Amino acid sequence: MTALERGALVYDPATRKVGEYQDRSGPYAMLRPVGGGREWQADPAALRPATQRERLSAGVRAANERARAADDTSRPPLPVRGCATCEELAARRETARAEYDGSTETDANVLLRRHHNQEHRA
Repeated sequence: MTALERGALVYDPATRKVGEYQDRSGPYAMLRPVGGGREWQADPAALRPATQRERLSAGVRAANERARAADDTSRPPLPVRGCATCEELAARRETARAEYDGSTETDANVLLRRHHNQEHRA
């Protein structure tokens, strides 16, 4: 393969994944998953440009992972520093936790998540 530019999407047959070329590290090419994540080392001689289908598949996978992460309700939402509404809802949640009031705690989480989606989503 010819010299790679940073950000080029390539297919790594060893992992059977599309990665975004980052740089060289010794004899290895450093690749990052499309959409971000932990880099991995690959043999630069084995890499090839990703096909249009592979690019699309990797992009859809990244979008799905972002959506799952945004909709992750397994963890309580964190208040945005300096936002009065976030801080008030977080305080309400903490009070409910201290009083062992799971229903009010859940309500505060739902309201905080809804506030995040309406006011803080980029």
